[in-house]
Amino acid sequence: MNRLLHGPQEEDKKMAYHKVNADQRAQGHSPYLDNDDLQATALELEWDMEKELEEPGFDHFRLDGAVQHHLGNSQSPDLDLEPIQPSTSPKGRFQRLQEDPDYISHYTRQAPKNNRCNFFQILKVFCTALIVFIFGIVIGYYSGKKCPSPPASPEPNNPHTYHEILKEIKAENIQQIYRDLLQFSREDDVDTAMKILVQWTSYGLEDVQLVNYSVLLDLPGSSSNTITLKNSGECFYPDGQQCNRGTKTLHSQDLLYSYAAYSAKGTLEAELVDVQYGTIEDLIRIQAITNVTKKIALLKLGQSPLLYKLSLLEDAGFGGVLLYVDPCDLPKTTDLADKAFMVSLNSGGDPSTPGYASIDGSYRQHRLNLTTLLVQPISAVLAKKIISVPENSIQKDRCVPLQLPSTEKKIISLNIQSVTTYRTISNVIGYLKGTVFPDRYVLIGSHHSSLNTSSGQEWASSTAIITAFIQALMLKVKRGWRPDRTIVFCSWGGTSFGNIGSYEWAEDLKRVLQRNVVAYVSLHNPVRGNSTLHPIASPSLQQLTAESQSFNCVEKTKCPGSNVSSVQIQGDSDYFINHLGVPAMQFSYEDINKSENSSFLSEALFPVHATKTEELDPSFKLHETIAKLTGQVTLQIANEPVLPFNALDIALEVQNSLKVLIGDKVDASQLLAVASQLRDTAELFQSDEMRPANDPKERAPIRVRMLNDVLQSLEKSFLVQQAPPGLYRYIMKRRERPAVLLFPLQSSLCKGKP
Repeated sequence: MNRLLHGPQEEDKKMAYHKVNADQRAQGHSPYLDNDDLQATALELEWDMEKELEEPGFDHFRLDGAVQHHLGNSQSPDLDLEPIQPSTSPKGRFQRLQEDPDYISHYTRQAPKNNRCNFFQILKVFCTALIVFIFGIVIGYYSGKKCPSPPASPEPNNPHTYHEILKEIKAENIQQIYRDLLQFSREDDVDTAMKILVQWTSYGLEDVQLVNYSVLLDLPGSSSNTITLKNSGECFYPDGQQCNRGTKTLHSQDLLYSYAAYSAKGTLEAELVDVQYGTIEDLIRIQAITNVTKKIALLKLGQSPLLYKLSLLEDAGFGGVLLYVDPCDLPKTTDLADKAFMVSLNSGGDPSTPGYASIDGSYRQHRLNLTTLLVQPISAVLAKKIISVPENSIQKDRCVPLQLPSTEKKIISLNIQSVTTYRTISNVIGYLKGTVFPDRYVLIGSHHSSLNTSSGQEWASSTAIITAFIQALMLKVKRGWRPDRTIVFCSWGGTSFGNIGSYEWAEDLKRVLQRNVVAYVSLHNPVRGNSTLHPIASPSLQQLTAESQSFNCVEKTKCPGSNVSSVQIQGDSDYFINHLGVPAMQFSYEDINKSENSSFLSEALFPVHATKTEELDPSFKLHETIAKLTGQVTLQIANEPVLPFNALDIALEVQNSLKVLIGDKVDASQLLAVASQLRDTAELFQSDEMRPANDPKERAPIRVRMLNDVLQSLEKSFLVQQAPPGLYRYIMKRRERPAVLLFPLQSSLCKGKP
């Protein structure tokens, strides 16, 4: 059909081709192409090939086919078609045709197919890139919706911010939280901790964890311990009630918790020896007049740590101890004379894993008791009965300390039973991450019940206060505010058995805490009375603690004039102070007796009923004051660019400690000289190096970080490697600082350590 349609055109092309070919023959003068028939045949063959190349779809033409065709014709030695092949490309032939002036092309060729393929490939790549780009935008959009966007401009940390947070702490909220906590006070430690965790989480605290440890506890037996006077044959329970079935049933809860945890068990019948407060002077005096081996000591609580005095009695050879609190050492506002109490003979942590954490795989020492002494706490009423104090000898105008007459010989029989078993105790740990120094921690700690009894309710006050502070703090956090340093909220378990929960957690994370903890704020038994606000702080925190009292006083008459004490803080702060050298502070309301014998009376855990707490603070205003003061100090430590610690107060405390040695007629001239140099250095440090605390222009990030690291480590220099039982490794917090424990201080100062 194509031949018929394009006949004239084909003839014209053929004629032109013959003309070009004739010219080529004329130029080449090949002798092999003189034959006209052969020439015509070759010309027709080449014309057919050229026509095939001109057909649409010539791209299917295979060059190797052309090569094969050429090889096929090369078999004849008489043919040489080289002169009629101008190039390997068909295009070259058409260019020669077009060079002829008489040639006019009437055929328009289509664009090569490979150009169209390139266009489609580019289009595919473009479409694919566009789809991927759109898909990425969609993923980014929905991912961004799930992630909370950071606040555009975080609120600054200043006294106004602190006031906004603290004004949300209200007495009625604390009272409601307190009453809610009492509803599950009879549950075991794990259940109580779980409910505290749920409560903290409900207020918005993001990261709250329950940390469990299996520890060795010494629990009271199924029946109460007894004390029998062999002279009269009378039998008494520890609170002074006579042994009979009715009394035991009536007071079963209080009687069961009138014991010394980790005491030796068994029965001992021996003579009673009055050792008063059990000081070294008392023991020297007693041993000079009698043999004390396997006898029972009548010991008063106070003046020095209980474990220290028990170690002296054990070394002296005593077999048992009756422990009581002299009424003259108690505040006049308290009524504890007819109550026995609980003490723990555990210096701290799980007794089965001393010095290391009670985690899976730890080696355990199954120790049934921590002393060879049979120790039994008794009430002051029972102590009077044993001493046989006549009624007419009691003077109303002044208090006469109890003392056993030296002429009387009392034979006592002690029967002490308790059960040693492994139990699970739980800590609740909540984190509020800081924005500027997230690796620096400010710890604030309370404790929850470990004894499931209606008598021990003092823990509910501390837990209610820390929970109210969390509630107020999270209201501000939800509006975009965050502290500069991480605040860690802790509710400890096992406190009454020797601060077990805090010890185990700190031993488990010792390396991290030693490097990162900045301060510990304690809420251990915050309302023990209602007469005096009693702040306690490490030397470096005394100035901050004193200044904070002026910020938040609910009852103005009870806030001013409270001196900050540096005595040892009782409770779960013990490990952080005495093993990590962390500065600590605490606010509490107490009824304080000015007598020096009243120190260390807090080691006795008296049963506190729920009604007693509400009698001490019916409006919960004292609880509110403690919560706001504690919150103020916590916020300042967590947010000040430079830690609000005072190095000069440490130097002054060192000098005050050395005055004790001078009073004890110890040669301290060298120590006084070094202490004077320390004070001069501290004054220079306070005026020069502490400039970034007052001048924002001086707050280069590297300088502030280095300065804070120095301030954080100041008090670690006052830790001694070992201390006698009951005494503290941190020598800057002692009522009594024996000379033997201050000599490590000399070594520390002489090396230039602060």
